[in-house]
Amino acid sequence: MKLHELRDNEGATQRKKRIGRGPGSGKGKMGGRGIKGQKSRSGVAINGYEGGQMPLYQRLPKRGFNKPNRKEYAVVNLGLIQKFVDAGKLEAGSINEDTLVASGLVRRKLDGIRVLAKGEVSGALTIEVTGASASAVEAVEKAGGSLKVTKAAAAE
Repeated sequence: MKLHELRDNEGATQRKKRIGRGPGSGKGKMGGRGIKGQKSRSGVAINGYEGGQMPLYQRLPKRGFNKPNRKEYAVVNLGLIQKFVDAGKLEAGSINEDTLVASGLVRRKLDGIRVLAKGEVSGALTIEVTGASASAVEAVEKAGGSLKVTKAAAAE
């Protein structure tokens, strides 16, 4: 077999139906859209329309609430902080939000940085952040360090 002998299987490809190209095509005159009406015109999108009946999305109850001024914190795990300290990207003695961003551990501060307790802490860390879970504070203090939560930065 050569490249010029390659062919699709019989019936595998079909030509595109050309609509509105005369009576001989079988899709001439109205192009299969019927007579008059909204759907015979161009530019019609009636998704979700149920013929005047109340649409499903309006019949279902609305639940919940999204607080418009909610705070969004960048989240960091203790295990990752320890990994960066071990790699020499962070100093164990002075870790704050700016150093976390500078080291590349956090992309941006958002409304502050919150520390969570996932992972192990081997050395004494001094951390100052906007928020921390109680278990994170406990884990850092157990390892001989301190985790200070600053509320002033959150209020800004």
